Amino acid sequence: MKRSLLTTICFTALCLSSSFITIAAQENRGEARERIEPKGFLYGLGIGLNQEIYKGYDYRVIPLPILGYRTDNFRILGPFISYDALEFSDIEVTIQAAPRFQGFDESDSYIFKNMDKRKFSMDAGFGLTYERKDWKVSASSMFDVLNNSNGYEAKFSIGKVLRQGPLFFEPRLSVSYLDSNHVDYYYGVKASETNELTYAFKGDSAINTSIGFSIATPIFFEGFTQLALDYTWYDSAISNSPLVEDDTNFGVRFLFSKYF
Repeated sequence: MKRSLLTTICFTALCLSSSFITIAAQENRGEARERIEPKGFLYGLGIGLNQEIYKGYDYRVIPLPILGYRTDNFRILGPFISYDALEFSDIEVTIQAAPRFQGFDESDSYIFKNMDKRKFSMDAGFGLTYERKDWKVSASSMFDVLNNSNGYEAKFSIGKVLRQGPLFFEPRLSVSYLDSNHVDYYYGVKASETNELTYAFKGDSAINTSIGFSIATPIFFEGFTQLALDYTWYDSAISNSPLVEDDTNFGVRFLFSKYF
C-alpha cells in the first residue's frame, strides 16, 4: 500500500506540473505563470484510484498529499525536481529527476513468493517541451542513476488544450519506450526465483501506449483543481511475464492545491 501511495503521489505531481504549464501557455506566458504558478510553497490534497497489472493486486483508493515549492526556473513538486535550463522561442529544455517507486517484495503479492526484492530507484535526465498555440509536445530521456535496474526510459507525448471559459480540457497521447534492463528487472523472473505459479522469464524492451484526458481550472477557492484519467496498453514484452495478469491499466486522480 505504501509503495502504491508513493507511486500515485509521483504521478500526480507530474500531472500537476504539466497542467500548470499548459494552462499558462494559453494566455500571456509571463503574466499567466505568475498568476497560476506564483513563486513559493504549494500544498494540497487529492485522491487516486489505480489499477495494478501484477497478479494479486487490485484497485486501490489512495489519499494524495501534495507539497511543493517553485521559483522562476526551479520546481519541487512532491518528489519531482526540475530545473529549466534553457528556453528559446516555444521550446523549453529541462533537467529533471524523479524517484521510480516500481519495485516489490514477497509480502506484496502471492505471485512474488521466492523472488528477490525489486527496489525503487531514482531516475534523472532531460526533458524537452514545445508549446504552440493549443498544442503541447514533450519528450524526455531518463536513466536509473542508482543502478538498481540500470534501465532507461524515453517518453514522447502530444496533447491539445481546449478552453471553455475558466475550464481547460486536455486530451493527450503518450508513447513510452523501456529498455530490456528495465523490463527484465521489474517483470522478469530468474530461474532461481521461480515458484509453483511462475517460470523463468527474461524481459525484453517494450513500448507502452497511453491515452489520457484531464479537466483543470484555477477558479475554485483560489487554488488549482484537476481531474485526470489515464488508460495504458502494455507491450507483450511486459504482459507475457508470469507476474502480470493484465495488459492494460486504468487510473483516475482528483486533486486540489494552492499556494501559501
